[in-house]
Amino acid sequence: MSIRPTLETRKAQATMEGAGVHLHRAFGFHDPSELDPFLLFDDFRNEDPAQYERGFPWHPHRGIETITYVLSGSVDHADSLGNKGSLGAGDVQWMTAGSGILHQEMPHGNAAGQMHGFQLWGNLPSDLKMTAPRYQDVTSGEIPEIIEDDGTVVRVVVGQFWGRRGPVDGIAADPQYLDISVPPGVRKTFPVDTYRRAFAYVFEGSGAFADASTPTGVLLEKEVQGQEVNIRDMSGNRTLIRFGSGDEVTVQAGVEGLRFLLVSGAPIAEPVAWHGPIVMNTQAELRTAVQELQNGTFIKPAH
Repeated sequence: MSIRPTLETRKAQATMEGAGVHLHRAFGFHDPSELDPFLLFDDFRNEDPAQYERGFPWHPHRGIETITYVLSGSVDHADSLGNKGSLGAGDVQWMTAGSGILHQEMPHGNAAGQMHGFQLWGNLPSDLKMTAPRYQDVTSGEIPEIIEDDGTVVRVVVGQFWGRRGPVDGIAADPQYLDISVPPGVRKTFPVDTYRRAFAYVFEGSGAFADASTPTGVLLEKEVQGQEVNIRDMSGNRTLIRFGSGDEVTVQAGVEGLRFLLVSGAPIAEPVAWHGPIVMNTQAELRTAVQELQNGTFIKPAH
């Protein structure tokens, strides 16, 4: 077994999207090969309804899949194909935009006004760019939850992990999307297939991820042990950790415990032509998509 090295640790950056939604972006609109097959990751955590209630009005997508995971509040959605619904706390939606779709997402807070969720964009390979759009809406109760003897909890949102499989299927990137909670002071190792690109996103508590050169059996966290060794420590306030190659990720939770997403997927390794919510392989395909938006032929008839 080999520990994946920590290539980078960085904070998500504040930005605005939609009709004025304040959120934090961990990555996106950068080098698309960095976390291939993933293109963008947003954390829309907020406690002020004025900063999110205007939502994301009608907008197009083509050539990608979007994964929305709600932790607090709800998100109402509707699209140009006539689909509509609402995602509640703990629910997930996987939307394959494929050949093209227009949709809107309108967030609402819980009783305390809190809204929290994530959206991840996954690229589609060239042979699936123009596939028929589809949704997979999954309620919180359908998501398998694994509870270890040491108190570690893993929600298997997508993919297979420790003998359990998440309810979303048929995804191009063959992803694994885990919501992991590690109790205070607990050290834990999680397997990740070597052929996948992987990242973690810490959003509660604090902890440290071992680097590849950390001595066997040694992983100390300054907050716990009062000394520094070869680790990567971070707060839980919207921190992205990008990993190199290997087949496991090892983490030491801090004194408050640690909750993070661990996401991995198979690289597509194809050219990317990207303009906002439309991701194709060539500039010519991108120009065609924009022209179709303008002349009203963006939405393809069902076969």
